[in-house]
Amino acid sequence: MTVTSLPQPTLTAQHVPTPAEDVILGVDTHKDIHVAAVITTLGASLAHQEFPTTAVGYRQLISWARSFGVIRRAGVECTGSYGVALTRALHREDIEVVEVNQPDRATRLKRGKTDAIDADAAARAVLSGRATTMPKTADGPAADMRVLRLAKESAVKARTQAMNQLKAVLLVLDPDLREQLSGMTNPALIATCAALDGDHSEAAFTMRLLACRVQNLAQEVKELTKRTTKAVKASRPQLLELLELVGVGPDSAAVLLIAAGDNPDRLTDEASFAALCGVSPVEQSSGKTQRRRLNRGGHRQANAALYRIVQSRIRWDERTQAYLQRRTAEGMSRREIIRCLKRYVARELYRHIRPSATTMTVPAA
Repeated sequence: MTVTSLPQPTLTAQHVPTPAEDVILGVDTHKDIHVAAVITTLGASLAHQEFPTTAVGYRQLISWARSFGVIRRAGVECTGSYGVALTRALHREDIEVVEVNQPDRATRLKRGKTDAIDADAAARAVLSGRATTMPKTADGPAADMRVLRLAKESAVKARTQAMNQLKAVLLVLDPDLREQLSGMTNPALIATCAALDGDHSEAAFTMRLLACRVQNLAQEVKELTKRTTKAVKASRPQLLELLELVGVGPDSAAVLLIAAGDNPDRLTDEASFAALCGVSPVEQSSGKTQRRRLNRGGHRQANAALYRIVQSRIRWDERTQAYLQRRTAEGMSRREIIRCLKRYVARELYRHIRPSATTMTVPAA
């Protein structure tokens, strides 16, 4: 019995766009290499390739991507860290950059995990419209404030550590010297220990060393604070009013400006700024249950800055104190009231960060 062979399906050639057609670029960024992938506007994968994270590598990546068609949009991961230089290079070529988050866990379980897959997923996130976030630019005062704040945080942490070590060494001193130094305020203790004779004992030498370290770090913190204040005032003229608001100091203002970035126009309204700071309520309704929950996302340092502003206003601002008393009489807890105040403060600050934007009226707080 002769078995006739079944007809084989004809394989159609994959459509390769002409240089005039649009294609979409996706990039998975790393420290030393970037992996790029190109897809068509119909979702067909074309190619992927690795490029070094150098100026020449960025030019090669853009030229390679343009060999497949016209690049108008690109999805890039980690635009605030590993992808910041590439984002700047793409902007110079008039290519719109969209910030892309890493693929979710379910997608990775189904498709696996490689750099090429992640780059392809970044391009598809742009194509589908799932990724729409405009990345922050890193070439203005906000970028400078971010670097200054990074140095200040490490200096403050080191100063606290040195002060704690100084007090720990104080416990093992001779009783006479320990009684002489006990009960002093921190500034007096540091000044006295910095003047100790280091040849007297190893403990005295250590205390003098730690006290001098605290003094040097305190001077660093002071200088960084001065430069941060100068950067806040120099960023935009209207921000001078921001520092005049109750409870808003240079550190809190710098954190909020860093969160907004050098292009705050990417924030469409005050609700988007509140969501960025993690103070916007999130819907969690299902069936007959209609409720909202606390937003646990957003920029956590900006959220902490709003908390510090609210705490200062509760202590010094009469309007905030009246709001606290009124809400407490209505049965709200202090934690719930602080959440409401953080939302109101975010709305008020947004008007100063984007003075040309239309915002809602701030309720009496």
